Amino acid sequence: MSSDLTSLAPAFRAALLGWYRRHARRLPWRERPGLYSTVVSEFMLQQTQVKTVLPYFARWLEEWPDFAALAGASEERVLRLWEGLGYYSRARNLHRLARAVAALPEPPRTPAAWRELPGVGPYTAAAITSIAFGHPAACVDGNVVRILARLTADRTAYRDSVAAAKTLGPLAEELLNPAAPGDHNQAMMELGATVCLPRAPACLTCPVREFCAGARQGQPEELPRLQPRQLEDRIVVRVWCRRAGALLLHRTPEGARRLARVHELPSAEQAGLTEAAARGGPLLARKRRGITRYRITEFIHELPAQALPGRAPEGLVWVKPDELDALTLSGPHRRWVRELLAR
Repeated sequence: MSSDLTSLAPAFRAALLGWYRRHARRLPWRERPGLYSTVVSEFMLQQTQVKTVLPYFARWLEEWPDFAALAGASEERVLRLWEGLGYYSRARNLHRLARAVAALPEPPRTPAAWRELPGVGPYTAAAITSIAFGHPAACVDGNVVRILARLTADRTAYRDSVAAAKTLGPLAEELLNPAAPGDHNQAMMELGATVCLPRAPACLTCPVREFCAGARQGQPEELPRLQPRQLEDRIVVRVWCRRAGALLLHRTPEGARRLARVHELPSAEQAGLTEAAARGGPLLARKRRGITRYRITEFIHELPAQALPGRAPEGLVWVKPDELDALTLSGPHRRWVRELLAR
């Protein structure tokens, strides 16, 4: 089925590109294109929606307009401006990448060279080099997998989007517009974000509907066929404790895989308590959120300082309310702290 589509590749490319150039959303990294803005936007857009990224992108470029400026920034300031976007390893990798690029006589221009830099995988390398340098490399993410599976009516049962991307990657390369690879890749991203949606795709307004076997067969929303993600429920009991006006927080250690040097309300374990002991205080809030494959319910209980163990575990810090703005907190925890302090 893919061979039928690749034989129509020139017509497909023309229809897609014509639509994109007429209807693409006006986004700052498109209106003021450049290597640095492309890199920053690609890092921020990983697992994050465009509407969430927009204010962060504006603040970031105002503070650090190029690789050299970002390379000279402190990690604490980088994390502070990233706060709320989540997945903080992206911020650290972007910071390290800026230092690496700033130290080079000129930026690398090929996907292979970019993949040697921190935080750059196949998709990001293809996006950066195709958009910034016109390198003919196709981007294949979840959106592109969905488009290709529907175009070819591919009913293969894939383990996940990564497995599907490996199979459908060659088709993405065959369809790539060699004359405008950057715009082609952005057009595919735009199509997946605005038309070829996971649910209720807007097939009647799709610019490439005539090429889509999935639309012709009906029910394209059934494609791609991916095994449903198994969600795991988790419960976290946290402690709200104040002493002489200062609030108890936990600072994640330097070498932690996630959230290194980021502050949060301490869990019972981090505070040196059993969950039963932490639950002994009044329940102030119940919060729910999702992180990757986890559905997390967090209970925040108020405890007096004397309920803490005599020898405090490592990582606990007392912070006065007027010092909070200078610290990096995970986005949800800053919201929760503000909410509880305002009570």
